[in-house]
Amino acid sequence: MNDIAPHTEACVLQLFESAATLERQLDRGLSSTRGISFSEYRLLTVTAGTEANGIPRIDLAHAVGLTPSAVTRALKPLEKLGYVTTEKSERDARQSRAVITAAGRELLNDAQAVMRDSLRTLPLNKLSQQQVSDFRTRLAELRSTR
Repeated sequence: MNDIAPHTEACVLQLFESAATLERQLDRGLSSTRGISFSEYRLLTVTAGTEANGIPRIDLAHAVGLTPSAVTRALKPLEKLGYVTTEKSERDARQSRAVITAAGRELLNDAQAVMRDSLRTLPLNKLSQQQVSDFRTRLAELRSTR
């Protein structure tokens, strides 16, 4: 018995293809002008949106959809360049927090301008506010299926 709508698989495949295309486009823009990847941009964005004492690595991993070990590996180049620091927990060595530095905030501000320029070209800009709201609702529904 087929219990999914006939269009579901095609829609999911198209969603992933679109996301991959968009990520490559944003990655190219960021790396050519600011020297960071889109993944690094996401890490900086989430880290910048936290309190001054940073965000636990596990929470950061959840926010960007990576494993904690992948986040640790992804943060290393940003640490070496002075954009983030990692602070170890005194209670549990496995619990570390990522903290964005002043240089990281400056880089993020520059990268956000690059992102805005890239995003201006997207077809989403042609949608009405209601269409965007509906689209975001559907995306949130997909995300909540974790």
